[in-house]
Amino acid sequence: MKIKKYRQASSIWLQFKDALKGYILKKTKNLELADEINQLVLMKVIDSCCSDVQIKNVRSWLFQIAHNTTIDYLKKDIKYVDLEKEIQEKTEDNVYLEIEPFVSALIDFLPEKYGVPLRMSDIEKLKQQDVADKLNLSLTATKSRIQRARELLKNEIFTCFQLNIEGAKGLNDIKLKDSCKPLQATISKNNQ
Repeated sequence: MKIKKYRQASSIWLQFKDALKGYILKKTKNLELADEINQLVLMKVIDSCCSDVQIKNVRSWLFQIAHNTTIDYLKKDIKYVDLEKEIQEKTEDNVYLEIEPFVSALIDFLPEKYGVPLRMSDIEKLKQQDVADKLNLSLTATKSRIQRARELLKNEIFTCFQLNIEGAKGLNDIKLKDSCKPLQATISKNNQ
């Protein structure tokens, strides 16, 4: 009896499989992913074939399963991506926490047109619109300068520091490079 129901469920899915795939493809914008989710829909249809639920509109029922399966799959995928991003951000945060005492001096090495907006935004914690107003710049120009300054600061960090990062463990060791004479001079001056 179950074999007959499985065949019937498969037959129903086969009638609508292309339409279901098209619907899923519109949601995912990825052909391989649409095929994978469509197979999951088939599995759910087969799993539910033996329940004694009466289905009035098979087409609606199938598309509801396709919709729910797609949403569930995408949510799961987003959680994975978010977790991966969170781990990377925590590692980067740890790196910058170790370097934090030197950031102000490193910002001083940047050209003034980049260093000043970055200091106001990231050190003084002013809103970017307030920074723009104080510097008589447009908000777009201010955002652009702050973004450029962050890239320049990152380059300064890699120029001046040896960062030993071990995979998921994160920052293992940080060491000021001997070649970074200006920062060493600044540190010596501040320690006197």
